[in-house]
Amino acid sequence: MTHKFNLAPRRRRHRFRVAGVVIVSLALVTSVLSTPAHALFGIGGGPLIVYDPQNHAENILSAARALEQINNQVTSLQNEAQMLINQARNLESLPYSALQQLQQNVDETRQLLGEAQNIAFDVENIDQAFQQDYGELSLSATDQQLLTDARARWETTVGGLQDAMRVQAGAVGHIDSNRAEMAALVDESQDAVGALQATQAGNQLLALQSQQLSDLVAVMSANGRATALLEAERATAAEQGRIQRERFLAPGSGYRPGHARMFSE
Repeated sequence: MTHKFNLAPRRRRHRFRVAGVVIVSLALVTSVLSTPAHALFGIGGGPLIVYDPQNHAENILSAARALEQINNQVTSLQNEAQMLINQARNLESLPYSALQQLQQNVDETRQLLGEAQNIAFDVENIDQAFQQDYGELSLSATDQQLLTDARARWETTVGGLQDAMRVQAGAVGHIDSNRAEMAALVDESQDAVGALQATQAGNQLLALQSQQLSDLVAVMSANGRATALLEAERATAAEQGRIQRERFLAPGSGYRPGHARMFSE
């Protein structure tokens, strides 16, 4: 007995299986192409990892740019902080002051000038003294009065010379203190941490020079005063000598010859 197998149903089932596989494959490809890389999922529901080189390069470039911006901001903040530190240093005051010593030297010189004998460094006082002691001599003054006035003028001249020497000694005495202050100010200027300290040290050096100039002016003034008194005394003494010579040579009341005893008999 011959058996005949019907192959038609098998062939149909095989075709249906192939068609199903193709449909599923097409669906998966369509899903992969239409879904973003971070949203892809596998058949079992797990994540499907897809590597995109272009996207990865763009992400690295963006991160590098962000890091560069952060570095620039950090550098800018550091520069601003350093600028503030420098400004604070520039505003820092000098911890050293020579004003007290300089003022003391000036006061000492002023005191010496204020102790001028007989004729002070005052315009009205000088005019009055010259009018009284060095002005036109009175022809009616007695010889004793002339001698008294001459003695007073001599004392004034000697006092002026003494005053000049005292002022000179005071100025010389300031040399050591001025040298010490100058050395200290130069050191402070070299060690200055900011512009304000350097400026203040420079100003104090200028003040020191001004004090030295004031001493020099005082010495020159005292010397000039002594010289002027000496010349005034000479001029007045010459006038007094002329008056006394006229009196000596005047007829009648002038010189009268007489007998003089030189040796005791």
